[in-house]
Amino acid sequence: MPLFAPRPLFLLMFLACLAIVGGALYMEHVLGQEPCPLCIIQRIEVIAMGLVCLLAAVHNPAGVGRRVYAGLALFIAAAGVATAGRQVYLTTLPADQVPACLPPLDYMLEAFPLWEILSKMLSGTADCAKVDWTLLGLSIPELSLLAFCGLALVALMQLLRRAA
Repeated sequence: MPLFAPRPLFLLMFLACLAIVGGALYMEHVLGQEPCPLCIIQRIEVIAMGLVCLLAAVHNPAGVGRRVYAGLALFIAAAGVATAGRQVYLTTLPADQVPACLPPLDYMLEAFPLWEILSKMLSGTADCAKVDWTLLGLSIPELSLLAFCGLALVALMQLLRRAA
């Protein structure tokens, strides 16, 4: 079975998502990096992407089924690119233009409707604009953006490939 067959690629995408979530949990629980609202949304997007890719690898559909899984993965990756892109944008803003911080999530769940909470989280906060950690000169949002772009490219390749 060649590496670029649909099943191994979906499995590799799942493993990449697993590594990303593992890295995020390591940074949160070992390094003490508290996730901001946009980080939490990106984490959810990575988990959703991983689940779609795992289902695709297990199911191993051909033709239309493979394209459905690839389309779902591409959609989720595009949402991740948008979310990570928003966070990268927030990191470039001057301090006086960064949105204010949100109240704690448990308070918001009690006080606000779900759509308002989601809207507030997607707009980002001052917490989302802080750069406390880098790897090879790239911040966490920039690394996340690169990861989502890579996953989107592989999903697009799966979507556009000819039937085997």
